[in-house]
Amino acid sequence: MDIDNLRYEEAYEQLETVIAQLESGELSLDASVKLYEDGQKLSAHCQKLLENAELKIKQVDDAGEIR
Repeated sequence: MDIDNLRYEEAYEQLETVIAQLESGELSLDASVKLYEDGQKLSAHCQKLLENAELKIKQVDDAGEIR
């Protein structure tokens, strides 16, 4: 899974899928651990994208110009 190239919406959708699979309780321990690791990476990627978007918003002044 190449997480770094996912848009926020794509990463969030995949994270929701991971969560649903983990909550189902139907996976083996090894598969659950791998999926959990993938979920952690997706979560971190989403957080990074949100932080970048917040930074861009803070850099725009009331006139719509970048400071």
